[in-house]
Amino acid sequence: MPQLSLLQIFFIFLKLGCTSFGGPIAHLGFFRQEFVQKRRWLDDAAYAELVALCQFLPGPASSQLGMALGFMQSRVAGAIAAWLGFTLPSALLLGVLAYAVADGFNISPWLAGLKIVAVAVVAQALWGMSRTLVNSLPQLMLVTLAALISLFSPGVFTQIAIIAGAAFIGWWYPRPAFKITTSTSSQEITRTFTPAQQRLSISCALLFTGLLVALPLLAAFSTELMIVDSFYRAGALVFGGGHVVLPLLEAEMLTQGLVSKNEFVAAYGAAQAVPGPLFTIASYLGVAASVDQAPLLNGVLATIAIFLPGFLLLLAVLPWWQQLRLYPAVQRAVSGINAAVVGILLAAWYDPVLTSAIDNWQTAVVAVFATVFLMAGRQPAWRLVILCLLISPWL
Repeated sequence: MPQLSLLQIFFIFLKLGCTSFGGPIAHLGFFRQEFVQKRRWLDDAAYAELVALCQFLPGPASSQLGMALGFMQSRVAGAIAAWLGFTLPSALLLGVLAYAVADGFNISPWLAGLKIVAVAVVAQALWGMSRTLVNSLPQLMLVTLAALISLFSPGVFTQIAIIAGAAFIGWWYPRPAFKITTSTSSQEITRTFTPAQQRLSISCALLFTGLLVALPLLAAFSTELMIVDSFYRAGALVFGGGHVVLPLLEAEMLTQGLVSKNEFVAAYGAAQAVPGPLFTIASYLGVAASVDQAPLLNGVLATIAIFLPGFLLLLAVLPWWQQLRLYPAVQRAVSGINAAVVGILLAAWYDPVLTSAIDNWQTAVVAVFATVFLMAGRQPAWRLVILCLLISPWL
């Protein structure tokens, strides 16, 4: 494939960041059209292998896929250029919105509509994830158990324990109920890696682990470090796609009093109105959490922190993916994790999303219609945002 400059890589992904509405699954379709069909950077087999890898890792799958494609062009610098281009539009829009709200812009007339958007979008994500990731009775039991534990014992450490426990159960379970399969790969993905790239992968793995351990110890020293710690840990533990960041961030932000429940749900609803990765909700929350203390700096730090774990893990695992994916125990562990995160997301859909959005019969009726609009009508989320914002003052 032709070698491109960093600026060319940046602008290719900037165009996608400005036009890729519809969430992570839609992003995969946009990427395939751009890089397999149009630009022919790789073939379908290699693309499917990259998708499988990014879905295997914690973090935002579509953003990690973009990083991997940028890495194939120009190594680490290419991965950064691809991430920056894809992320910048939505991060700027959400950061500016949060700053406007903090500066006196009254979002309350539209708050009810944004909350209803969140109800419908999370319900759609739950339905799609459950159909894909939960296909056996043991997995269904894990979903139920994870949801109940999350509801009755909320908190980030509970969620970490649920994910770790689900991985162990999937790894230990002797039957094929927890077996998953991935696409047949092309050797194009790994054949270009050198010993230097393998050393890079080890360094990234060590840095990922070191930050995960050190940041909680440093968080007490400043608001900035507390924000970096919260968003880094959320980004490091998100299995199953961007929507799963909702319960993790909710546990981090609300329990520490960084934002209110209304602010959090409004941020999630606003994130549906912009293109690009859902993880840029961090830009909004970083600004909202520190309106009196360098909001621009903290918005930037939150955005970098939530994407950094996925970036480091991608570079750490990419050279070894061909070998790792062949182990049945690894496949079963990931399958157990996938079932558990569906349960965690189910609990988060009930509280805080549903409980804060539905407070009268009018909002309940609109939430039902909004969900049908997305799921049965197959309409993009940004159209639902516009409709809900238009009717919000009457709710």
